[in-house]
Amino acid sequence: MLNALHLTVVSVLAFFAALFPSLVLAPVAAPAPPTPSQIHAVIIFGGDMMFDRTVRAAMEKNGGDFIFSCIDPVLAGADAVVANLEGPITSHASVSATSTPEDDYNYTFTFPTSTASLLRRHHIGLVNIGNNHMLNFSRGGLVETKKWLDAAGVGYFGDPDAVEAGRVARITIGGVPFSFVNWSDWTSDKTDHTVAQVRSEAQEGRVAVVYAHWGDEYVPPPERVKRLAHSFVDAGAAIVIGSHPHIVQEHEVYAGKDIYYSLGNFIFDQYWNDEVRRGLLLRVAFGPTGVESVKEIPVEFGYDRRPCVVP
Repeated sequence: MLNALHLTVVSVLAFFAALFPSLVLAPVAAPAPPTPSQIHAVIIFGGDMMFDRTVRAAMEKNGGDFIFSCIDPVLAGADAVVANLEGPITSHASVSATSTPEDDYNYTFTFPTSTASLLRRHHIGLVNIGNNHMLNFSRGGLVETKKWLDAAGVGYFGDPDAVEAGRVARITIGGVPFSFVNWSDWTSDKTDHTVAQVRSEAQEGRVAVVYAHWGDEYVPPPERVKRLAHSFVDAGAAIVIGSHPHIVQEHEVYAGKDIYYSLGNFIFDQYWNDEVRRGLLLRVAFGPTGVESVKEIPVEFGYDRRPCVVP
């Protein structure tokens, strides 16, 4: 029965092919693998993001989307946006929103549970969580943070709860295989562990990006930080980017690789001088072997708590 049906179908197809040869479709060729010029990713890197204190108050008044409304067109032009999440996302009530600058609680952060979806909505798909504020609400706050980020589809790296290899975010963007490696003066293990991890990621043919949280606030990078940055490049890092000092620090090219010791603030409420009121975004184009170009985008923070590109 099946053989007869098969022969009938073949006969009908042959009949129509003879009558309408232009309708006969040629076999579909398998898509060609991408060429090196087609393997390309654009990533924007930002510095420290803090969604408590007066930033939280501004979001409660104007809505969370308002905070990103000035910088959104820049972020939307990238394949991915990466920045430092300077505190946990928890259901705890804020203790810093009602504090004073002299109060210890002024530096104890917790961000609204809507923060993760807010980040995702504004193109920030990957955050560093290896920093000095991530454990402000102890390990429970860290666990809750990861829960909210996972639910929103926001990736993260630098998890202080994980072993060194587990702190790396391995993501392919635009055909480029990336490994985002964190170094933190507060949560990382020994320096040689992180250096070995960078070397391992690079040897596997991945583009290793080191995003560090290090140094001292409001001053230039110390020599130990510079030595550490150089060791990451020597191990195979394609670029090294720093956060924590809350000011933009120097840019160095070492062994042909870019090192930005600190991008300063991205979302924050510090205003006492131009150094803390200004931050730096980086628009970095990557190819299959590493960095192709870097564009610096200076930003400034208005008193409405929004970062905007410096005209």
